[in-house]
Amino acid sequence: MGNLFKTAVLLAALTSLVVLIGQAIGGQQGMLIAFILAVAMNFGSYWFSDRIVLAMYRAQPIEEAQAPDLYRIVRRLTTRAGIPMPRVYLIPGETPNAFATGRSPQHAAVAVTEGIMRMLDDEELEGVLAHELSHVKNRDTLTMTIAATLAGVITYLAHMAQWAAIFGGGRRDDEEGSGGGVFGALLMAILAPIAAMLIQLAISRAREFQADASGAQLAGRPWGLAKALEKLEMASRMAPMDATPATAHLFIVNPLRGEGLATLFSTHPPIQERIARLRAMATRS
Repeated sequence: MGNLFKTAVLLAALTSLVVLIGQAIGGQQGMLIAFILAVAMNFGSYWFSDRIVLAMYRAQPIEEAQAPDLYRIVRRLTTRAGIPMPRVYLIPGETPNAFATGRSPQHAAVAVTEGIMRMLDDEELEGVLAHELSHVKNRDTLTMTIAATLAGVITYLAHMAQWAAIFGGGRRDDEEGSGGGVFGALLMAILAPIAAMLIQLAISRAREFQADASGAQLAGRPWGLAKALEKLEMASRMAPMDATPATAHLFIVNPLRGEGLATLFSTHPPIQERIARLRAMATRS
């Protein structure tokens, strides 16, 4: 419940940023336009995000006859979780990774790369799939998509505010419905995307920790996922996946590589911290 409350508060903060930056651009009218834009973008994300991301990574539906072991694991886990069987997809490529998408458990899809099928044994693959199906059960796939969409809207509006302020489109402080004048709009244009990114990262990291814990419980043992994370992290360092930053949060391990300070802005918690938590779970059980 703590994580759910934290996520709700963070999503509310993102929505508030959208409204505030809209106000900075055009007062009350700008605030209304920004709100309508956010609603429209979220509507599109709700209905079409799964199809977009699957097409982006050239994921192809795979039948049970082609991957009987994969289907056996997914079916066993969905039965335990009490959710419908998701659509199963295969992503071409040697980099081992996986993600889940879809607006609800009834409209979910799980996608795995060719590389992960070859690298992991059954216990490790079960841990990965349990993690992804936990995202589905907890509706994280929708939550994280909405967070990414709102962050994108904020960045877009921030660019609008920046250009409006530079070319004299900002409102003066004494105008009715003003959002703070030219300097206020510029400040908002600079700070809002940073705040949006940090909030999105906080949401994504909280959901990853929760999915690790829920996935370990669903699989019945934390060790499979812990061993899988070690392998996936090493493989990702050696051969990063050709992925976009906008969808990086979907994958079980960050497909993008970053060193030093860049890791502070990762959509995923540090792998070693995730593994340590899973090992602690195994010790307690």
